[in-house]
Amino acid sequence: MDPNYSKCWSASKKESWKNILLLAFQSLGVVYGDLSISPLYVFKSTFAEDIHHSETNEEIFGTLSFVFWTLTLVPLFKYVFIVLRADDNGEGGTFALYSLICRHAKVSLLPNRQVADEALSTYKMEHRPEKKSSSRAKLFLEEHKSLHTALLILVLVGTCMVIGDGVLTPAISVFSAVSGLELSMSKEHHQYAVIPITCFILVCLFALQHYGTHRIGFLFAPVVLTWLLCISSLGLYNIFSWNQQVYKALSPYYMFKFLKKTRKSGWMSLGGILLCITGSEVMFADLGHFSYDAIQIAFTFLVYPALILAYMGQAAYLSMHHDASSQISFYVSVPEIVRWPVLIIAILASVVGSQAIISGTFSIINQSQSLGCFPRVKVVHTSNKIHGQIYIPEINWLLMILCIAVTIGFRDIKHMGNASGLAVMAVMLVTTCLTSLVIILCWHKPPILALSFLLFFGSIELLYFSASLIKFREGAWLPILLALFLVTIMFVWHYATIKKYEYDLHNKVSLEWLLALGPSLGISRVPGIGIVFTNLTSGIPANFSRFVTNLPAFHRTLVFVCIKSVPVPYVPPAERYLVGRVGPPAHRSYRCIVRYGYRDVHQDVDSFESELVDKLANFIRYNWSQSPVNFDSVNEDGGSRSSEGRLAVIGMLASDFDLEESVRPESVSVSFPTVNSVSDVIEMENVGVVDKRVRFAIDESNSDSESEFSATFAADALLQEELQELFEAQQAGTAFILGHSHVKAKQGSSILKRLAINYGYNFLRRNCRGADVALKVPPVSLLEVGMVYIV
Repeated sequence: MDPNYSKCWSASKKESWKNILLLAFQSLGVVYGDLSISPLYVFKSTFAEDIHHSETNEEIFGTLSFVFWTLTLVPLFKYVFIVLRADDNGEGGTFALYSLICRHAKVSLLPNRQVADEALSTYKMEHRPEKKSSSRAKLFLEEHKSLHTALLILVLVGTCMVIGDGVLTPAISVFSAVSGLELSMSKEHHQYAVIPITCFILVCLFALQHYGTHRIGFLFAPVVLTWLLCISSLGLYNIFSWNQQVYKALSPYYMFKFLKKTRKSGWMSLGGILLCITGSEVMFADLGHFSYDAIQIAFTFLVYPALILAYMGQAAYLSMHHDASSQISFYVSVPEIVRWPVLIIAILASVVGSQAIISGTFSIINQSQSLGCFPRVKVVHTSNKIHGQIYIPEINWLLMILCIAVTIGFRDIKHMGNASGLAVMAVMLVTTCLTSLVIILCWHKPPILALSFLLFFGSIELLYFSASLIKFREGAWLPILLALFLVTIMFVWHYATIKKYEYDLHNKVSLEWLLALGPSLGISRVPGIGIVFTNLTSGIPANFSRFVTNLPAFHRTLVFVCIKSVPVPYVPPAERYLVGRVGPPAHRSYRCIVRYGYRDVHQDVDSFESELVDKLANFIRYNWSQSPVNFDSVNEDGGSRSSEGRLAVIGMLASDFDLEESVRPESVSVSFPTVNSVSDVIEMENVGVVDKRVRFAIDESNSDSESEFSATFAADALLQEELQELFEAQQAGTAFILGHSHVKAKQGSSILKRLAINYGYNFLRRNCRGADVALKVPPVSLLEVGMVYIV
């Protein structure tokens, strides 16, 4: 789904509603696949062992009351009416909330931050009046560095629980759908058929991931729509056929009666009831693919009523069939004449729901990798037209193995439901905590309002979370184990990444050292472009000094490239490149900072190389037009003096830039101090706005006009010379210079740090994709520089 497509309803009111309804229909297959298949296993998980169905129907009606109010309070009130409004430029999810908080308070642990990033159009912040109470909370959060780490760990826990849900949801969804065969087969055949069929479907599902969903994605929404119409029709049929008084169970009084009668076993059974809201988080996570109105309309007017009717129909049937208490499941309430068609639709719907969570797992791992919180893995973009459709081979096969292991290991819905329920509630608790901070820091609401939100929804989710946690030995241990394992990996990788950056920062080389390199020191300049990748936004990286020390030569055109992540979802292409000089123009050295958001698609090296040269050419034209040559400041090499640190945002400048035309800056240059206390001057130009110079012929000879003409002519000559050298260097070839690092903990470090750095990080570094693979650098153009980091 193209994210720009969600903005297409602004044309006219008639088209607006047409596009919103179309997006609402399309959202069914992407957003609601997981949530819509929950009726397959909620009642069966609830009545697995803890409570039993009696003739008074208090258990059935109490469960229905819990399901109704849980669906109403959490997905409808919390997500649809509150959390969906906490979007980050239209994007949702855990990282969207975290980036919002990081932009409004200085709590981010990301390295190489620049105040210049705040000039991005997607870095917009609400300019509501900040109240004293919210400013006090902001200052308290900013002053305590331990809270920054705690916030990051909280985000990582939520992220890891989403990944754990990506393991559990396909297993429980497909297994529940296939288990409908138990009513059409003997028990002996059934127990040997369900597991193999489930595993076969899961293998096929994961094996087809590398093709992407854009070819069959148009079928997802019709499948889910058919399933929702199917379960709502079955619900109405069962209500009118068996018990028309079932609507009384919607009263919260039946929840009280349920807990009063069942006591501890009823509280433990809440771990099955909470499965009715599995997939609610996807509404917020996939907000960027659709719109707030589309998701709100689809859930409020279709998904929510269909689910309520489905649960009421199951309760109405079970209330009149007490003899079937040993077989409480979705399929017992399906008339035998339509059981096979419903089974086929259920399997298709479970596959669609599983596909949604698998794609979400790929997306969140890609975001974690962009923010330096996950080891580098190969990311394949399966569609050139539809943004955000990605495939990660290593993660895909790992998920498949874990899904099959869960299916074979648990072999029943109860244990799968316990595990899935705990993962779901953990993610929701994290979202509740982060949204509370957004209410204070971003919306500038009174803290009492955020506290009320936290206490009301947090208490509901803690109740369900405790019911799942008590079943630790009955399946709930799995998501906890997965989360601990993944959080450890992500935190170790993030910690080592920051330490490496700090090492680079303290060991960078001065500009004077670079300018002093020359024939007098035995250093020669060779034809071509040398692209030096670094994490630094200023200064000369230590890996380049190591390179020159061992190989006393470097390229005539030198570009220091920093690819960095910004806490925004997308960086517009016109604002992506910050370009500046390193030293005087005659040195032919440049700095280019390439900024990406956490949902941006990184370019491959071929398009990046050509686009980088275009941006450098545009910068050279722009720089000479903004800096008229003063012959008193021209050095003996023929270039004007220039200091490092002057950067310009280079957007879509006209390629046929002429000397008689100059780009007029839209705003005055301002000084932005970076984290490194380096002053970067960012010149924001109005892209495409051209200021034409008009000259008039004057009869009288004037020395000033002659000197101006001479300066203009000299600038033109120097401009053409620099551009000519740049294009000649491009023809000569490009070399990519990367650091090949080995990290060691300092002597005297704690045992925990030595284990994390010397063993944990280095093991991950050796067994994940290298920087050259992640950047798609061709091996023939790669120059690696060995570096040992003592952190």
